[in-house]
Amino acid sequence: MANSRGFFRALSWANQLLSYQRPSWQCTSCKVTRSAAFRTSRRYATTSGEASNKPYYVTTPIFYVNAAPHVGHFYTMVIGDVLKRWRTLTGDNKARLLTGTDEHGMKAASAAGIDTQTFCDQNCKTFKDLAHAANLDYTYFIRTTEHSHKDAVQYFWEMLQHRGYIYTAKHEGWYSISDETFYPQSQVHLSLDPATGRKRMVSIETGKEVEWSSETNYHFRLSAFQDRLLELYKTGFITPEHYAGDVVKSVSSGLSDLSISRPVQRLTWGIPVPGDSSQTIYVWLDALVNYLTGAGYPFPPGGGSHLGWPVDVHVVGKDIVRFHCVFWPAFLMALDLPLPRNVLVHGHWTMNREKMSKSTGNVVNPFFAIDRFGVDTMRFFLTFQGGLASDADYDNAHIIRDYKKYLQQGIGNIAHRTIGCAKGKLRTYILNATSGNSPAQSHDMAYQSVLEQLATKVADHMEKLNPRAAVQEIMAVILHTNKYFHNSAPWENPDQKQRVIYNVAESMRITGILLQPFMPNKAKEILDVFRVDSSKRSLSDANYGSDADYGESIEKRIIFPPLVVEE
Repeated sequence: MANSRGFFRALSWANQLLSYQRPSWQCTSCKVTRSAAFRTSRRYATTSGEASNKPYYVTTPIFYVNAAPHVGHFYTMVIGDVLKRWRTLTGDNKARLLTGTDEHGMKAASAAGIDTQTFCDQNCKTFKDLAHAANLDYTYFIRTTEHSHKDAVQYFWEMLQHRGYIYTAKHEGWYSISDETFYPQSQVHLSLDPATGRKRMVSIETGKEVEWSSETNYHFRLSAFQDRLLELYKTGFITPEHYAGDVVKSVSSGLSDLSISRPVQRLTWGIPVPGDSSQTIYVWLDALVNYLTGAGYPFPPGGGSHLGWPVDVHVVGKDIVRFHCVFWPAFLMALDLPLPRNVLVHGHWTMNREKMSKSTGNVVNPFFAIDRFGVDTMRFFLTFQGGLASDADYDNAHIIRDYKKYLQQGIGNIAHRTIGCAKGKLRTYILNATSGNSPAQSHDMAYQSVLEQLATKVADHMEKLNPRAAVQEIMAVILHTNKYFHNSAPWENPDQKQRVIYNVAESMRITGILLQPFMPNKAKEILDVFRVDSSKRSLSDANYGSDADYGESIEKRIIFPPLVVEE
C-alpha cells in the first residue's frame, strides 16, 4: 500500500489547509461555529525531508504530431492543468505540469513531402499554441527530438541492458503500422471495415489494422514483472477503478516479453539503440521516458525529488492505459526507480454518440471552439461534462445550455444582483455580519451551513482526482444560491436582510476562489469585482467568514455576457 499512502500524503494538504483555525471573527449573537471545513480530520503523515519537499508533479501524455490537435487533446490538457493549479491553490508554489509532443516515427512527414524535422517543428508549434490558447500553466513543454531526451532514453536503455532485462530474439506477431506496436493474439480480433466491407484483423484497444509480421529485434523481460504489477494494482494505482479490472485481467492472463526496437529499415526517424545502429528504439519506450526527462533524468546519486519525481498524477486517455499501467511501471521496476503514484484515466469525447474520426469529419477543432465560446467557458464545459469512467458527448448546444444555466444566469446573475441589492452598502453589511451585528434567521443559517461545507467537499473530490465532481459540487451551490436569493428577496428591504446579502456575497467570494483552477480568468474577474485582496485567494481563504476585508467600492459588471453564437 506504499503507493496509495504516498498519493494521499501528497494530496492531503488541501484538508490540512481547510482545517487550519484562522484567527477570525465569530458571530456573537448566534454563536456560529466554524465551518465543517475547519473541522475536517487531518491526515498528517510523517515523511522524510526529501519526500516532503518534493514538488507535486502532474503530466499529460505527450501528443503525437502526425495530425492536428482535437478536442480530446484539449480536454486532457485542461484536466492536467486543473490538477496542477489546484495544488498551487493549496499553497504548493513548486507544483509542476509537463506536457509536450511525441515526434517519433513520423511516417506522415514523407506523406506530406517535407523534411521530417520541419514537419515536427510545424506540428509541435500547433500543440504548443493549443497549450497557450487553453491557458495551461505548464512548467515544461517537452519534445522527444530534444537532445536531453535522446540522452535520457539511451541512458535508460543502457541501464535496462546492464541489469539483464534486454535480449535479442526473433519476434512474430500482429503488428500495427499505425500504432507501431505488436499485439498478442488475445488483443486482436477480426473486424469488418465499415468503409469497404473488407474483413481485417484489428487491435481491440485502438481499432487499428494489424498484419502478421516476423523480425529480429530487442526484447524487454516484461514477463518478469507480472506479480509485482498485480500487487501494484491493489494500491489504487489506477483511477477510476473502473479501468483497473481490464488491466488486472490482462496481466493475470500472462505477460509476454515486449519487443522494444524496430529494424532501422522500417523505422528511420527515432532514437538509435546504443551500440547498434541497425535498430531504432521502440516508440513507447522512447515516449514514456519523457516523464523522467522532464524531472532531470538521469538523476544524480540520491537525487530525483528536486524536480518532482516520482510523478504524482499521469493524466491519460483510456486508449493508452496499457502503456502507462503495464509497460511503464515495469520499466521503472526494472531499474528500481520510484513508481508514479497514480494514473488518472479519462474517457473519450464523442459526437452524436459516435467516436470522433477525421475520416468521417466529426471532429472538433479546439481553436475554433475557444474562439467561439471563450477559453474559460470551454475549460468549464469540458471539466463539468467530461467523462472519466465513461465517454462524453460533445454538442455546441450543450455548451450554450450550461453557459446560460450555470455561468450567465448563475454566477453572473448572482454577482450582479448582490451588488445591486447592496446599493453601495455591501462593505457595511460585511462589517455588520463579521462583527455579529447582523441577525440570522433559520434559513440563513441553513444556507450558511452549505457554504461552510463547500470547500471541504470540493477538496475531497480533488483528493480523489475527480475534477468533474469538484466543479459539479460548486455549480450545485450556485443553483442553491440562486434559489436562496430568490426566496429571501433581500431587494424588498436590504437593511433588514443584510445577512442574506452578506451570505450571497460570501458565495461569490468562496466559489470565486474554488473556481480558480477551472476558470482562471473568470474566477479572477469575480474576485476582482468583489475586491477580494490578491493575498486572500488561496484554499485556506475559501471558508465562510474567513475574510472580512473585501467589498469596498464595488461596482456592477457583467461577468458572463450573452453568447453571441448561433444556437
